[in-house]
Amino acid sequence: MAPTQSRSQRKAAFLQAAGEMYERLEAWYDAHPAATFEAIEEELRQQRRELMGGALATLIVGRDSGYQPAAPPCPTCGQAMRFEGYRPWTVKGLEGDSVLERAYYSCPGCVGAAFSPLDQKLALRADHWSGGAARVATRLGLQAKSFDLAAAGFSDAVGRDISGDSVARLTEDWGRRVAEQRSAEAERANRPGRRGERLTQRRLPEVAPITTPANISTDGAMLLVREEGWKEVKIVAISEVRTQPASARQTAQPSRRDADALVTLSQHSYQAGLWDADTMALYQYAEGLRRGLDDCPKRSSVNDGALWIKRITDLNFPGVPQIVDWSHATEHRWAVANAVHGEHTAAAHQWVEPQLDRLWRGQVAQVVETLDQLDLQQPRWPDLVQEAPNYFRSNQDRMRYDSFRARGYPIGSGTVESAANTVVHHRLRRPGRGWTRNNGQAMLAGLSELHSGRFEHAWYHLALN
Repeated sequence: MAPTQSRSQRKAAFLQAAGEMYERLEAWYDAHPAATFEAIEEELRQQRRELMGGALATLIVGRDSGYQPAAPPCPTCGQAMRFEGYRPWTVKGLEGDSVLERAYYSCPGCVGAAFSPLDQKLALRADHWSGGAARVATRLGLQAKSFDLAAAGFSDAVGRDISGDSVARLTEDWGRRVAEQRSAEAERANRPGRRGERLTQRRLPEVAPITTPANISTDGAMLLVREEGWKEVKIVAISEVRTQPASARQTAQPSRRDADALVTLSQHSYQAGLWDADTMALYQYAEGLRRGLDDCPKRSSVNDGALWIKRITDLNFPGVPQIVDWSHATEHRWAVANAVHGEHTAAAHQWVEPQLDRLWRGQVAQVVETLDQLDLQQPRWPDLVQEAPNYFRSNQDRMRYDSFRARGYPIGSGTVESAANTVVHHRLRRPGRGWTRNNGQAMLAGLSELHSGRFEHAWYHLALN
C-alpha cells in the first residue's frame, strides 16, 4: 500500500517537525549565549534546510508516492511491470535535501528496465540536484571567474556544499544543450523555402523583439583551445538603437560629435562560438530572426572592416548600410601619422587632425589621395601603415560618416568589442591549457544566453523539451 497521508496528517507532521526545530534552536542558543547574529542566523539556516527538506518530502510523497494499482506498461516491450516496493531518492535542493520514498517498478522481461512514475511526474534529475539548485549553480558557473569560485558562492548563498567539479558538470552540460538547440534553430532558420511555406510564417519564435532602429555588429575574439592553440571566437551583437538630441550629450572635452544627435545602443543580445565565417553567418541570421530585425524600421551594421564580416552581413541583411567603425578608421590614420612624423609628436598631431576632419565630413577620396602621395608601400613601415591607402580606398562606401551621422546611424562598434570582453574573455580567459573545444563551445552557448538576458527563458524552455 502506498504511504500516502491525509492533509491533516501532513500538516501535523510539519508542525511537529517545526516545533522540534525551534526547541533545537533554543537549546543551541543556551549552549552559545555569546553567539553573534551571524552565527545564530547560520545555525537557523541549517536547521531550516533540514526542516524544509523534510517538509517537501512530506508534502510530495504524502500526496502521491507514484504507486499505481494497475501496473504501468514497460516502455520497451509493453508488458506489465512489477512493483518492487518503495525506494528512496535524495534530491539536493535549494530549500533542503529531501528523501523521497517512491514506488519503484521493474520489467521482468527486460534487463535493467525500471523506473518510478513519481520521478517522471516531478521531472527529477538523474544527478540528484533539484532543478532550482542546478539552475543557481549553472548561473554562478557562467558568472564566476572559475568553477571553484562558483561553488563557493553557491555554498554561501544556499547553505549546502557543492564541488567545483559538480558546478562544471552542471554548467557545461546545460551549455551543450543550449548549443544543440541553437544549432538546430540556425539550421531551421537558414533552410531553403519549402512548398506551402508562407512568407509570413516565422521560423523561429521572437525573444525580446526590437521595435526601434537596430544595429548588427560582428567581431572576433581569441580563445585558447586545448591541443589546438589560440582560435578565433566569432561573435555577433544585436542591439536597439535610440537617438536623443545633441543637448543630451554630456562631455567634459569638446569633440567632433558635439553637434550630432546622441546615438546609444542597448538591449543587446549575442551569439558566440568557435565557428568559421560561413557557420557564423547561420547564427547571425538566426539571432536576427529572434530579435525581429525583419520588422525593424531602420537597420545598420557597424564593424571593423573585415571582409568576412561584410560578406556574411550582406548575405543575411542585404541593403543594410554597413559602416566601418570610426575608432578603427582613426586608428589607421594615427598609425600613418606616427610612422611618418614620429610617435605622438606635434607634427603627427598636426598632420592627422585635418585628415580626421575630412574623414568626419565623408571626404574619403581626399583622404585616399593624401595617403597615395606618401609612398607608404615600403618594407620599413608596419603592415597597418602599408595597407592604409587600400584600406580607405576599398571602404569608401562604408566611411560616408557625414551621411551616416545625419541619418542617426551609430558609427562605433564598441558594443561587440565590449562583448568580446564581457561574453568571452571575462569568463573564458584563464591560465593553463585552455578549454577543450566541446566545453568551450558549451560555455560560449551558455554565456551568450546569460549576457543576452535570456538565461531563465532558455533554462525553462529547455526544461519543457
